[in-house]
Amino acid sequence: MGTEEGTLKPPSGPMAGIRVLDLTQFILGPVATQILGDMGADIIKVEAPQGDQNRYIGPAPIPGMAALYLGMNRNKRSVVLDLKSAAAMAVLMRMVKQADVFVHSLRPSAAERLGISYARIAAENPGIIYASAPGYRSDGPLKDRPAYDDVIQGESGIADMNMRASGQPRYMPTVIADKFCGYVLASSISMALFHRQKTGEGQSVEVPMLETMLTFNLVEHLWTGNFGDPMGPLGYDRAMMAERRPFATADGHICLMATTDIQWHKLFDAMGRSELRTDARFGSVAARSQRFSELYGIVASEMPKRSTQEWRKLLDAADIPNSAAKRLADLPSDPYLVETNYFKHYNHPEAGPLVTTSIPVKFSKTPGEIRTPPPCLGEHTDEILAEFGLTPTEIAGLK
Repeated sequence: MGTEEGTLKPPSGPMAGIRVLDLTQFILGPVATQILGDMGADIIKVEAPQGDQNRYIGPAPIPGMAALYLGMNRNKRSVVLDLKSAAAMAVLMRMVKQADVFVHSLRPSAAERLGISYARIAAENPGIIYASAPGYRSDGPLKDRPAYDDVIQGESGIADMNMRASGQPRYMPTVIADKFCGYVLASSISMALFHRQKTGEGQSVEVPMLETMLTFNLVEHLWTGNFGDPMGPLGYDRAMMAERRPFATADGHICLMATTDIQWHKLFDAMGRSELRTDARFGSVAARSQRFSELYGIVASEMPKRSTQEWRKLLDAADIPNSAAKRLADLPSDPYLVETNYFKHYNHPEAGPLVTTSIPVKFSKTPGEIRTPPPCLGEHTDEILAEFGLTPTEIAGLK
């Protein structure tokens, strides 16, 4: 994995040469820093003696290398520093002087108490990009409230969307708030680095989870709220109707979506319902948008008449986007994913055979690369501290 004759190759991605001090744990922060690491940044994962909590969530081939941790910590190096110790904090400040990015997952007051506020870090390195993703804005009344994915899903309207769709308030069965905010944090750090390249200025970057998810959710669901005088309830009808789901076929389920007039006409023909082409109820985008429930009901009544594969052949011929509804268990053996080598198999030096996913984003000149596997706790402590000028005696003293 990223080795050549036993030596690590220099990173090839667009973030090569950027050094990140990563004090995050859980999901949001590690997702963000893994993205930066995949793109070539040197991610130094600073962990307390007990390590990132995710090291212990899920099945694990060896202690401290559990499933949840493995999914978001490749392309990083781990150093253990007990920041409650003055000596360890002094070492961290030495590291800050030579870093490009400092990112943590603490609430503002907790960061202040620990001694890693923006003012403190910027005093050591004015050009540093200081990044965090609290639950709420640091200049608002909720700045120190704790917030995790489930809480933000509820506050940002996701649970309500599911209630309107299915009758029960539910979270999405994925940690969407943490992961999406992690992507926003990574992109925001990159933009701040771009600004620094032009001006030499460092700055603080904050991604509040609630506001970030509200902006994400309200792209379509602000709906009538876009108008000064709302013309009805908030929420995009099509997205939340009960009929918007995979359609049952004779032997499974199929996902499909028609949008344009041409696509709907071709779908009507494929279903043997060509008379609907001239039905005034469905003849235009505006008309269809008023009758999504009725229209989807018609599609649902036709799909059980054929198998999934029969429908796929008809829909492919009509150039209508479609797919079988796949199970998670099907993905590792999916023919397309196998052909494109999406899942990467490798041997971890301590944990044994493991699998990771490919980097989805492609750069023609500076491609990202999976260089190193998720590190064991403190695996690179001596190596990293020596890079920052600590002597063997000083390193031993910290331990």
